[in-house]
Amino acid sequence: MIYKGGCHCGAVQFEIEAPEKIECQDCNCSICSKSGYLHLIVPKSKFKLLQGENNLSTYTFDSAEAKHKFCKTCGIKSFYIPRSNPDGFDINVRCLEPQPEEIVVEKFDGKNWELHAHKLLHLSKEK
Repeated sequence: MIYKGGCHCGAVQFEIEAPEKIECQDCNCSICSKSGYLHLIVPKSKFKLLQGENNLSTYTFDSAEAKHKFCKTCGIKSFYIPRSNPDGFDINVRCLEPQPEEIVVEKFDGKNWELHAHKLLHLSKEK
């Protein structure tokens, strides 16, 4: 299924290809828990930025490997390039339209990222 998504103000727009039933992760690390991000990692080939590349700001911290992309206008992070899967994109399920019919949310222990990151590696691989 093709989903469209974007930031709050609409300046950043993208589309992804993903199943009708979405399996995503709810991470308890500091940045994800504070922003309410629900993670859907997809291969780069399943993501297409439609507009707003010039309206994105990049934030990095700690290892500076993850590239958190924020809309310069409204501040929403609708997607980013994750440290765990640099060969893919991590989409905030809450920024998809339409919202998936069925969403399965799995807990992910991002507070102990080093111990659990390997569990995410398969998510950005082509199926």
